[in-house]
Amino acid sequence: MTITAELVFIVPEITLLVLACIILIADTLHIEKHATLTYWLAQIALIVIIFLVLIDFPDESKRLFFGNFVSDSMSGVLKVSICAITICVFFYSYDYLKEHELIKGEYFVLGLFAVLGMMVMVSANSLLTVYLGLELMSLSLYSMVAMHRESQTASEAAMKYFVLGALASGILLYGISILYGVSGTLELPALSAYIEAQSGNNILLVFGLVFVIVGIAFKLGLVPFHMWLPDVYEGSPTSVTLFVSTAPKLAAFAMAIRLLVDGMGPMAGDWQGMLIILSVLSMAAGNIIAISQTNIKRMLAYSTIAHMGFFMLGIASATQLGYAGSMFYVMIYALMIMGAFGMVILLGRKGYEADNLDDFKGLSDRSPWFAFIMLILMFSMAGVPPFIGFWAKWFVLKEIIANGYIWLATVAVILSVIGAYYYLRIVKLMYFDKPQQMTAIKASQEMRFILSLNGLSLLFLGFMPGALMTLCIRAIGY
Repeated sequence: MTITAELVFIVPEITLLVLACIILIADTLHIEKHATLTYWLAQIALIVIIFLVLIDFPDESKRLFFGNFVSDSMSGVLKVSICAITICVFFYSYDYLKEHELIKGEYFVLGLFAVLGMMVMVSANSLLTVYLGLELMSLSLYSMVAMHRESQTASEAAMKYFVLGALASGILLYGISILYGVSGTLELPALSAYIEAQSGNNILLVFGLVFVIVGIAFKLGLVPFHMWLPDVYEGSPTSVTLFVSTAPKLAAFAMAIRLLVDGMGPMAGDWQGMLIILSVLSMAAGNIIAISQTNIKRMLAYSTIAHMGFFMLGIASATQLGYAGSMFYVMIYALMIMGAFGMVILLGRKGYEADNLDDFKGLSDRSPWFAFIMLILMFSMAGVPPFIGFWAKWFVLKEIIANGYIWLATVAVILSVIGAYYYLRIVKLMYFDKPQQMTAIKASQEMRFILSLNGLSLLFLGFMPGALMTLCIRAIGY
């Protein structure tokens, strides 16, 4: 296949790059207080990308551009999911940024460039492409965290994120350089073939693997590489926290699959044990530390750490169904955390962030409907049936048990029960405590509709999880 013919398979990426540049220029020339034009152009761009991916959805795996890029079902599903989630995130963010007088067109432009980086990561088929996509996404996120320059906490969060992110990127690049030096190839399938051909355990390959896992663990926020996550979640404007906590997790899942499974699958015996340790530490630390938090953004940060530990169990199973389970989990997690931060945005107002647990006291008196939406979100995150969060945990646990890790499944269930406490505490505050204030909730009809749809989808998917599970299984190629 010629290079020109191969360009057809990256039309979504090329289109997004061109549209993001056009929107950047339009935003620069069109000076407007509320950046309405930039916002709507960004939303239209994402809808166009979804359309382009769907009309030429990959039904078989194709390696392109000298093996640096792959087009397969997993990449197609994740690209559509990333764009759809980003559309909802922009809906939530626009209300927040306008209300708090923080709105800048750069937020949406940087969001588009971050999405482009995620799409490159999702389709990466070489060590170099993974790194390029990761850096494009990360640099955009660093800038977004630092956008609120008048806020000392936001500036501090951006510095921590940038310094630790640069350190993690350097560690990952060092691991990649070791793998390249040993195998002589950057292509992931060729690296896998080289590893499989090795008769004994190559200490340099294991050494490179360790550095790669450290890089992945940082991007997912796994213990002990989680130091940045609570501070960034708390210090950033809620709209930025919302973006950082959702779509990039899907890209990080793709990075883990591409590097560990496609590139170092024959070394599963080595990385399984590492992932299990990281998973248990993350579930334990995340769930236990979250109990003591009074700031809901920090609580959700530690909740994220615990969820990422649980999600890693599917990859640690080293089976196709386990990978599908992890994909299912991370997609559902993105929906749940998006709704949770959407509720924080909903309850806030100009000059006031509703980021303390006490702000949820008596919400059932102020707004019975949104108290119900928050109840769905919390029950789903806790893994209470019949909400979809229960099925996400069940899918992963089923594969862990099928592979003989009964003790690991038992530990995961116990830690999930411990973690249910801080989710149920919010439900208790909403329904059994008196409100501290009866201020009317101020939000646009569009945001109310999207947030309601976000919450109800977790309930409806809980009654019909089979379709999404089947989609994930087919995407992985089982």
